[in-house]
Amino acid sequence: MNTRRPTRQLAVALFVLIAAACAPQSAQPVSMVSEEGLNTVRLETDPDGSVNRHPSSLTAAQIASLLRGVRAWERRNVIHRLLAGDASRTRAFREDEIAFLAPAIARALSQASPSQRVYFHLAHADPSGAQETTSGWVFVRDPDLHLLLSAVHDVHPPGPDISRYDRRMPDVPETSGPFDVTFEPEEYLVKVRSGGKWFAPDQREELIIRYRDALASLPSPPLPRAGSDAPPRP
Repeated sequence: MNTRRPTRQLAVALFVLIAAACAPQSAQPVSMVSEEGLNTVRLETDPDGSVNRHPSSLTAAQIASLLRGVRAWERRNVIHRLLAGDASRTRAFREDEIAFLAPAIARALSQASPSQRVYFHLAHADPSGAQETTSGWVFVRDPDLHLLLSAVHDVHPPGPDISRYDRRMPDVPETSGPFDVTFEPEEYLVKVRSGGKWFAPDQREELIIRYRDALASLPSPPLPRAGSDAPPRP
């Protein structure tokens, strides 16, 4: 009996499977919703295949109220906390960032299908030429709104750096300093989930918020004007 042929076929099948796993994944279909300089908001396919509650009727003012409740701070180990104390919690989104994001995210959610999520990326240069970036995703799965953050006001030096995120190459992740996030008031925060893709250097912090209950109790100040340099609230 000739056993070489089945063995050769098995080897070929294993080679095909390994090659497919190692092949670069094609970029997800994206649809640009808003672009202003290096700031972008777009729709993309939700990779986990879940069915989201889209399209959503959240208004720009409601999105702004929710973004104002997000807090972020540097993640510190025990030794760092002993030496320097706990890091201060600060607003994850400044008023000028909300002026761009809130109407763009509201518009994107109103256009999104159940299989899509909203991606956003904020970037600007400081006086020294270093670039500061904030990026993440938003989607609705009633009764919750999910906000994933991969970078929050992350500063990196100017100039090309292939380890950084290229906003036009969505398959290349951005690395950022470790951070923690929460939503205030915390009574409306269902949970915070930390994670990321295997073998990827990026951090993913997912806030799951009971957004309808939160909106019923949060103040709703007027939306800041685009380009506003109003100081962030504490």
